[in-house]
Amino acid sequence: MWLLPITIIVLPILLAIPLSGFMARIMDGHYRPWPVFGWFEKRLDSGPQNWKQYTVTLLVFNTILYLFGYLVLSLQPWMPLNPRGLGMLAPSTIFNTVISFATNTDIQHYSGDQAFSNFSQIFFCLPMFFLSAAIGLCALAAIIRAFRSDEHLGNFFVDMWRVVVYLFLPAAFALSIVFLIQGMPMTFQSSYQVNTLEPAAMGTDSNNQPKQQTIVTGPLAAFVPMKMLGTNGGGFFGMNSAHPFENPTAGSNIFTTSSFMLFPMALVLMYGRMLSRRRHANVIFAVMLTLLVGTVLWAIYFDTLKPNPGLTAHPGPQNFEIASATAPGGKRVITLPAVAGLPVDQHLGNLEGKELRFGTSAGSTFAALTVDFTCGAIICEHDSLNPIAGLSPMFGMWVNCIFGGKGVGMVNLLLFLIVGIFVVGQMVGRTPEYLGKKIGPREVKLALIALLVHPLVILMPTGLFAATGWGMKAESNPGPHGFSQIVYQFSSDSANNGSAFDGLGVSYGLNNNPNPAPEAVPWDIAAGFVIMFGRFLPIIAPIAMAGFLGMKKSTPFGLGTLRDDTFTFGCLLFGTIVIVGALLFLPVAALGPVADHLGPIPFGG
Repeated sequence: MWLLPITIIVLPILLAIPLSGFMARIMDGHYRPWPVFGWFEKRLDSGPQNWKQYTVTLLVFNTILYLFGYLVLSLQPWMPLNPRGLGMLAPSTIFNTVISFATNTDIQHYSGDQAFSNFSQIFFCLPMFFLSAAIGLCALAAIIRAFRSDEHLGNFFVDMWRVVVYLFLPAAFALSIVFLIQGMPMTFQSSYQVNTLEPAAMGTDSNNQPKQQTIVTGPLAAFVPMKMLGTNGGGFFGMNSAHPFENPTAGSNIFTTSSFMLFPMALVLMYGRMLSRRRHANVIFAVMLTLLVGTVLWAIYFDTLKPNPGLTAHPGPQNFEIASATAPGGKRVITLPAVAGLPVDQHLGNLEGKELRFGTSAGSTFAALTVDFTCGAIICEHDSLNPIAGLSPMFGMWVNCIFGGKGVGMVNLLLFLIVGIFVVGQMVGRTPEYLGKKIGPREVKLALIALLVHPLVILMPTGLFAATGWGMKAESNPGPHGFSQIVYQFSSDSANNGSAFDGLGVSYGLNNNPNPAPEAVPWDIAAGFVIMFGRFLPIIAPIAMAGFLGMKKSTPFGLGTLRDDTFTFGCLLFGTIVIVGALLFLPVAALGPVADHLGPIPFGG
């Protein structure tokens, strides 16, 4: 049980150490590319950019990426590699999907194998996997250069070239070879018609002949590597990494999980190398790793080591008081009868909704890790986690800085870091400093704007949808569990995560679908805007903050300077993340997974 999570965490750490040095050399331009690559790189270099020019270029590039994606998906019915004749997704779903993939979120209000042709998978998903992942890494590189007080922040297009061509492509190619060896399909054949082992298992046709089963396939060995390395998480199949084509063996599961952890871990160490402050980066890495291990242990303890309360016996009758304006004394007593247990052996813990090919702890481990690294791929139904275990992935999305995605996780942690240093500076009566630069009101305001936009775009739509039919008609469970489904969805959108609690009716499907989910369009539109605000404001504000901070003169190190490479500093950073995260999201945690856990049992009544 414990060997799997230990292996999955230790392996990428060992690989991240040498990778971080290579990444630092690439982003600083200390390399000699092949002549043909060097020629293209020079053609892309439009000159040095300050933080405003870099940010505008980043936003314009995202806009072009969005328009390209919308065009590809809209033309799906008329494009090749579509022998099943799949039509176009609903316009609102295209809007949501393109924003989701262009921002490295990849939340899917559709099932990939049912709605996407191989053309869309290849020419929409794959480019988005590479380019959207590179954008966050470029933003972090620009922030590092600003902190170093470089004359300029580099050039966005050159940075994109370096990340995609020198980092992502070689890593994805090597991982694709591994996945091919593990048995992952690699074909342009869209589907196969096969006879089932049990005759007529798929029903019979009008001539009373057994129907064949349609098995959807495609270029999985090319699709999955960058899906995971880029912490994209968008699945080729509806069941994502639980599908045997996307994750065929126990070995592929280890490589799959470790691959989405690799670049985010290496980026933290790269931050220290590029700033020549490796001990400072080690402290940040240790804080992130502590939070990471905590979320994994929490998920395993409350899910793998605990039975499913919906299957166990509960004594009765149980009496609960609820507020009621019409009842005497303003309270109404509800009596629940005894709940009989089901004859299910639960010594292996909660197995509902789990992919058991990889071991009993694999599902809960993956559930915690996939949100800590904002990947969003799944190998178990998060909706089926025990209620209090579901708090682990929610916490990972709420703080949104436990390694996170490529660059953005580190950027989000810098916001907590600036706020923590500012608070300590005010407590001891000294002007707060970071990297030898004095933190002023402008930098703090920008950090707070980027920090507070995350809870705002989660809590405001959560309240709106929970109080209206948009949410109540979509949720599949009553009470706290249904509320958890809603808050998880918007948390995943804002954190650019992409995983889902499932159970929500948010899928419209193809445009000619006669029976779409009744509230699919409001969910598509609201989630799309949450993704946009949750992605770009926490990138723009930190770049501006770093730009202003980098323009200041460095102050000499003194006895009163807060050192950023000590255990004390690590405790300060850890406390800031936990306390601020608790203050912002404790109420929704109490209304959702905590209330679901406390009862009435099972699952909130």
